[in-house]
Amino acid sequence: MRDLCKRIGIDWPIFQAPMAGVSTPAMAAAVCRAGGLGALGLGASTPEVARQAIRATRAATDRPFNVNLFCHSPARADAGTEARWLAALAPLFARFGAEPPVELSEIYRSFLVDDAMLAVLLEERPAVVSFHFGLPDRRRIAALKAAGILLMASATSLAEARQVEAAGIDVVVAQGYEAGGHRGIFDPEGSDDRLGTLALTQILAASLFVPVVAAGGIMTGGGIAAVLAAGASAAQLGTAFIGCPESAADAAYRAALSSESATHTRMVAAISGRPARCLQNRFTDWAQAHADLVPPAYPIAYDAGKALNAAAKAEGETGFGAQWAGQGAPLARELPAADLVAQLVAEMQKARGE
Repeated sequence: MRDLCKRIGIDWPIFQAPMAGVSTPAMAAAVCRAGGLGALGLGASTPEVARQAIRATRAATDRPFNVNLFCHSPARADAGTEARWLAALAPLFARFGAEPPVELSEIYRSFLVDDAMLAVLLEERPAVVSFHFGLPDRRRIAALKAAGILLMASATSLAEARQVEAAGIDVVVAQGYEAGGHRGIFDPEGSDDRLGTLALTQILAASLFVPVVAAGGIMTGGGIAAVLAAGASAAQLGTAFIGCPESAADAAYRAALSSESATHTRMVAAISGRPARCLQNRFTDWAQAHADLVPPAYPIAYDAGKALNAAAKAEGETGFGAQWAGQGAPLARELPAADLVAQLVAEMQKARGE
């Protein structure tokens, strides 16, 4: 634990999960100032937006922070699948007096093919860069390491973790099935053993030479202490930070997080095209009722999901949003990010008898 914290330059083994769409420079900076590792989820951002977010965070803190990017295979359009998907969604759009999009597009680029984003990282040099959904090629990895950047990547299985380690990545993030948001599985069409956070952390810690960061369902200092005892060098928490005033979550998302929906999260692919854990809402209910339908590729399906959410919100319906949350959602607290980190540290120390 202390070795990784010292290597990064932080005080506590507490990482804020990147959470594209929820994380903000203000949140990342607050976590950093409190001694943890703040993060920016920039997988859905353009290179210029990413640069602005990195500079805004750096202006608010001189401490290290993490920048996260998506490494999914670029989407393959399929006109037939997309047409069937839009036809299935048409009654939902009609309910809100809207029409589905005429066509769908790949709404953001994978880091695998985004040289402009690589250039931003090499120019801005954040202390940590992390990857989700897979790994960049060796050229990109080598360039980032040569720039002095510590690299992390998520893994949902031992096989993926071994790929991460073999690629020269410095730290593996063990994403358990409890985790909110997008499942980091490399091949969404392959098998998924759905390993829980504690089991996965123990397996990876016993099998790898690189440090392991546990992620998924961790909401309290007691949970942090548990994964540290299981062999993790740090814990990554996402859902725990959604209720912070610094997060970009809207009022409906925050309300849902504190409602009965928090006790019924659902893993669905319908919202974006890849499996992701969401608070139970009207979209997840629809997805479960139409589980036989195959969504378009990620993130093409997200183009439809975002359009549907916009149409619904325009009519006052907030149950079609991507309200990502992990299974620990009922334990969420509405605290400023720095106060939450302090509370987590106190709970962790108590659980560890420190």
